[in-house]
Amino acid sequence: MKIAIGSDHNAFQLKETIKEFLANTEHEVIDFGCYSEDAVDYPDVAFKVAETISEGKAERGILVCGTGIGVCIAANKYPGIRAGLAHDVYSAERAQLSNNAQILTMGSQIIGPEVAKKVVEAYLNVAWAKGSKQKVDKIIEKEAEFVGENFKEAVAGSNCAVN
Repeated sequence: MKIAIGSDHNAFQLKETIKEFLANTEHEVIDFGCYSEDAVDYPDVAFKVAETISEGKAERGILVCGTGIGVCIAANKYPGIRAGLAHDVYSAERAQLSNNAQILTMGSQIIGPEVAKKVVEAYLNVAWAKGSKQKVDKIIEKEAEFVGENFKEAVAGSNCAVN
């Protein structure tokens, strides 16, 4: 699976730990930064990861900032994206199983590296159960009201569609 990953400067070390963890798996990682502990604005990184998912250049994404909240909010502003915040295995599984979340977000000031690895593993090892398709479709329908009529057509051909 191709995974887009990114962080702000607060979470640079945790992002690097996750990247190293993923390097030992069958997954391919695309790193959108940041690339040091120099200050960056998390929305810039979150938007790049969300765009990559939307365009189908990666199947899932992982975003990390200090709390995980900022990158989650930013990624969810991108049309068609569903990002979910998780700091435990159960929530990570449910982000995918119940909500078809393409992006997992975490907070480096909330979660340690070993737990983060378990959360990432849980998120990547489950597939959407589609039992909640009706609920996810409602989210897409509401978003289409705000984004415009062409939204549903654009999403239908992207990695954001509910199949």
